[in-house]
Amino acid sequence: MWSVVGTISGTSADGIDLAEIETDGRTVARFGPASTADYAYETRAAILEAISRGPEDRSDWPEIADLVTRDHADAIRAFIAEHGLDVDLVVFHGQTVWHDPKQGETVQLGDPQALADGLGIPVVGDLRLADMAAGGEGAPLVPVYHQALSLDLPQPLCFLNIGGVSNLTYVDGSTLIAFDIGPGNALLDDWIRQHQAGDQDRNGEISAKGRVDQSWLEKVLKHPFFDRPGPKSLDRNAFALLDLDPETSLQDGAATLAAFTAAVVARSVSLLPSDPKLWVVCGGGRLNPTLMRELGERLTGEVVPADRYDIDGDALEAQAMAFLGARLKAGLPTSYPETTGAREPVVGGRLFAPKSQMA
Repeated sequence: MWSVVGTISGTSADGIDLAEIETDGRTVARFGPASTADYAYETRAAILEAISRGPEDRSDWPEIADLVTRDHADAIRAFIAEHGLDVDLVVFHGQTVWHDPKQGETVQLGDPQALADGLGIPVVGDLRLADMAAGGEGAPLVPVYHQALSLDLPQPLCFLNIGGVSNLTYVDGSTLIAFDIGPGNALLDDWIRQHQAGDQDRNGEISAKGRVDQSWLEKVLKHPFFDRPGPKSLDRNAFALLDLDPETSLQDGAATLAAFTAAVVARSVSLLPSDPKLWVVCGGGRLNPTLMRELGERLTGEVVPADRYDIDGDALEAQAMAFLGARLKAGLPTSYPETTGAREPVVGGRLFAPKSQMA
């Protein structure tokens, strides 16, 4: 067993999630502490600008990578010190600013070698590149961890992660299927920001006051992506060009976009071998009561937040990164043809040893 710290920051760049677990890459012996550290203001602003600008201008990506690495190093040092951890391995996902599986490209900014040197601890990075080199989408990578968590839960089940995009993992015994579903919180968050009403629909309060535009919803649900079988993956801004009527109110727009997220989840059931008995909801979306109600009304299985099963819905993806790093050390696959579309099971990631340990 190894003590592994996993880190990840989503495309909303709202902070660095950190979590420690003790694992051999097959099972989890202990769930350790977890927390979220803020990016420095300059780092988050630069990340969000790079994401919104797209890949045409990459001139400042090296500078952003340095900022991302610096902020991760500071966060990891503070995390280890606060909890008195004796860490064997750190897993550094880096900051995604671009993901285009059709072109075989995914970009996570950050320097794993510099992080390993600064921490004096081995670091696993470049988690998605081997999968894409094997013809995979490079995402999602969390399913193998979901499978490890599902051993004592009712099956078939789906882990439903609602972050910037929504994705699912279907588990039924040895059957493991995963794919990105569609929009998660991204469109709703952007709508709230556009109306200068905050950064998100906190507690679903804004969407709860609105009415769903059913005609708009029916129109956008005809997008061909939703009927395409997995594996498939999305960039955060994949549906950013879907515009609501400019006369739509803040509340009605929020209600419509929350319903959109739930409707595409329900649509995804037709792509699964059977209807899940249970939906375990992770990510920020589980904290939005309006969205959870929409999911409950549209899905046949029980819909519950991950915390109901003592799974930390905020820490799960950082824990998953730690688990993937342990699987690399153990020589175990981190992705499969059924989860990413790779030609064969792939052992992903690269191990970066501190220069102080390479002499």
